[in-house]
Amino acid sequence: MLLAIDIGNSNIVVGVFEKDKVKATWRIATGVHRMWDEYAIILINLLATRNLKLSQIDGVVMCSVVPPIGHVWEEMSKRYIGMAPLVVGAGIKTGVRITQDNPREVGADRVVHAAAAHHLYGGPCIVIDMGTATTFDVVSKEGDHLGGAIAPGIVIATEALTARTSALPRIDLVRPKRAIGKNTVAAMQSGIVFGYVGLIEGIVKRIKQEFGSPMKVIATGGNAALIAEETKIIDTVEPDLILIGLRVIWEMNKS
Repeated sequence: MLLAIDIGNSNIVVGVFEKDKVKATWRIATGVHRMWDEYAIILINLLATRNLKLSQIDGVVMCSVVPPIGHVWEEMSKRYIGMAPLVVGAGIKTGVRITQDNPREVGADRVVHAAAAHHLYGGPCIVIDMGTATTFDVVSKEGDHLGGAIAPGIVIATEALTARTSALPRIDLVRPKRAIGKNTVAAMQSGIVFGYVGLIEGIVKRIKQEFGSPMKVIATGGNAALIAEETKIIDTVEPDLILIGLRVIWEMNKS
């Protein structure tokens, strides 16, 4: 089985593949002070919930936008699984040509998303990742990463709103019943959820106008399903996009 690991700023997404099928996935809060032994214990326990063991893993692939934690997971893999992981980065085949001004600025997660989207849906397409940041990645028909846009994530925006205003409470991110909120919580939910729908629709519209031809829009990330319910501009939601991309890149590099 293949173990795929995506290390993000807020969450670590872990998935296990049996051939090309996702067998199980988990999300772990990113902890900058955890050591490899702690992550190993967490992983062993997560696998046990699906009657799986570390000894069944015969490949590890990962990407990380938090280098210190990436190094910890690399060491964990060596010590507990007995192999170094394939880490997406310079010198790794991805099938994605980066055409931005400075390719080194493009995060590994965005490259993996582009590889997965092109593998699943072809191109051209737009990948929207609604995580810590909300990123828009434009992928050409040939699978090239053409650039995109980056906005604050919906959770970051919500936390900033409550942290910088003494009278506004913390709220749950749920679908508002109406745009005109009848109380503070409802008004905040309307502004945040519908506001992000407007942001996403606006940026996608501008990207499509600049590109000049039809594009498929794929959404992923923790809040993708919530936003997708409120707009027709998103064609599909793929929660396992990053893990699928990691598997695709693993297959490219394993020989």
